[in-house]
Amino acid sequence: MEIFHTLAKHFEEGGWGMYPILLCFIFTLAILFDRLSALYGRFNLDKEAFISGLKKHIFAGDLEQAISYTASQKPVPLTAIVKAGLMQVEKGDAEVQAAMDEASLREMPRIEARTGYLAMLGNVATLCGLLGTVSGLIICFNAVASVAAEQKSQVLSQGIAEAMNCTAFGLGTGIIALVFFSVLQGRTQHMMDDINETSVGVLNLIVANRDKMKTKN
Repeated sequence: MEIFHTLAKHFEEGGWGMYPILLCFIFTLAILFDRLSALYGRFNLDKEAFISGLKKHIFAGDLEQAISYTASQKPVPLTAIVKAGLMQVEKGDAEVQAAMDEASLREMPRIEARTGYLAMLGNVATLCGLLGTVSGLIICFNAVASVAAEQKSQVLSQGIAEAMNCTAFGLGTGIIALVFFSVLQGRTQHMMDDINETSVGVLNLIVANRDKMKTKN
């Protein structure tokens, strides 16, 4: 396709500085694919529907069914944390809270994992673009100072092309990484808020209905 041919041409003109930028871009895409599939796919759950179903079992006082219902849901951090709390209901409210806290410490890092690297990659790509720009300008200055007159226009053109292409690709990669870093951070915070809200809500449900909670032997 024409666009890929054009990109390849500009990449070649950018010189050595394009390779670290390309490396940053590849890592950015890999992290984006992983985090988008996790936060909008693997870890995504209809919280309201889940809580609505769980309430029916808790209000009925059937702990065993509440645990089975939670275990049958999509294996996401939210259900893992709630299940950990339900497993400790018979031991007391403090144990339920402790189990949820322990599960949160285990599950929360799965939600936050690797997103922070996008900010670093965005900054590194921008700095690599700046380094390539400086390298291109050095070529230009050397051409003015020491290259023969008949070669100056060619060397100047080469230096300017290196500088501009590194700047463009570095900024482009940096913008993509930083924009998606903000988007994913927002999604991560939303999921963590949902987990905290749900954990407190489930604990309150258990406390309010403790006298009805039972297991079937």
